[in-house]
Amino acid sequence: MGLPTVKSDKTGLFCAAGAALLAALAAFSLFTGKYPLTLEGLLSGDAMQLRVFWTLRVSRTLVGAAGGFALGAAGFVYQTVFRNPLASPDVIGVSSGASAGAAAGILFLSGAGAVTAASFAGALAAVALALGLSALDRSGRHSTIVLAGIAVHALAQTALMCLKLTADPERELASIEYWIMGSLNGISGYSIGGNLALCTACVVVLFLLHRQLLLLSAEEGEARMLGVSVGRLRLAVLLAATLAVSCVVSLSGLISFVGLLAPHGARLLTRRNGPGTMLLGGLLGGILLTGADILARSVAATELPVSIFTSLLGAPFLIFLVIKGRKAV
Repeated sequence: MGLPTVKSDKTGLFCAAGAALLAALAAFSLFTGKYPLTLEGLLSGDAMQLRVFWTLRVSRTLVGAAGGFALGAAGFVYQTVFRNPLASPDVIGVSSGASAGAAAGILFLSGAGAVTAASFAGALAAVALALGLSALDRSGRHSTIVLAGIAVHALAQTALMCLKLTADPERELASIEYWIMGSLNGISGYSIGGNLALCTACVVVLFLLHRQLLLLSAEEGEARMLGVSVGRLRLAVLLAATLAVSCVVSLSGLISFVGLLAPHGARLLTRRNGPGTMLLGGLLGGILLTGADILARSVAATELPVSIFTSLLGAPFLIFLVIKGRKAV
């Protein structure tokens, strides 16, 4: 009985440390950027500093912390449901659908809010199509939705290429390419409210279903013997996870590797697969995205895409997983 208690305490300690680090990074993020903000200026009521702080910095920091948390938690869900350590939120085409939607918004609509709405609609359309295709197979195999995701990804990429061919190379094409690289630069307090509210609701649903979610990592026959409706539960958690990812991606563009790195890091630290590990995965996702965003706006004269920094971490880690998997075989 002593060993589980130690593990539980260890997981709680890691979660507390992760929350403290995320809070510190969020506080640092509020004062990082091209326009200088000072605590004295904010407390003295400087109008411009207050406007930048509340309209830009707070919203950007919220999306970095909460969006990274959602990506990390969603990555945990995908890896658990598919029992695949390389599964990520991209597995059913959400990112490619959002890319095609954003490209359509840049070409045919005007305003950042319209582009966000178009990317969100594209992500939801991709999810609906992938889940609809997988529902045609009554066998309940994990590979079905993966194959459906690959098909949806191919369709979305084809649509994206067609849209890029019609774009103005000097303006629209550059905007599409920058969105695909991922950045929190265009986020403001006017565009995040509905997305963050829906994202938070989806993450809460995932944590409320965490016990049933862990049963999906077992064999389907065993889960059914325990009274779990495997098909309905899988659909519910995948839909909630994908909606959460869609909310983030529609605001930030494509953010690479956070949904892969964060849950793996949590499992390496805790050596468990429980709800505490899911919470730690979310915290690590928030740390990764917030830290990458701080670097993106501070290491060069011009702001860099966030995915550059997440990919610098993610690509070596992916190679490590592949080598580790080959050694295990």
